[in-house]
Amino acid sequence: MYRGTGRRKTSVARVRLVPGSGQLTINGRPGDNYLQYNPVYLAAAKAPLETLGLEGDYDVLVSVVGGGLTGQADSIRLGVARALIQLDPENRKPLKVEGYLTRDPRAKERRKYGLKKARKAPQFSKR
Repeated sequence: MYRGTGRRKTSVARVRLVPGSGQLTINGRPGDNYLQYNPVYLAAAKAPLETLGLEGDYDVLVSVVGGGLTGQADSIRLGVARALIQLDPENRKPLKVEGYLTRDPRAKERRKYGLKKARKAPQFSKR
């Protein structure tokens, strides 16, 4: 069993790779069901396996918390990529070239006092 942790925005995914038939299970539910049958999210979650041609060799067991579906799918992708490096350090190069090992640092900016949102100011009037 190989483990990897992925993060994106406020989402954290703990991923386990187990030899199997290629099933994706997220929080105890089938992956396509959890990701609402959205092909974009499913493709993102399985992309590292497809890059290495291992999509039918390992079951992916995921525990994910926080964020929305986009953040969760991207955090799963990072977790799977990190687990694949544990599987074989030779996998690092192709995954790095595809950009699957880069943690996306973008997150919601905090709200500042005196403003309505992070940068939106109240309407200004001279008089």
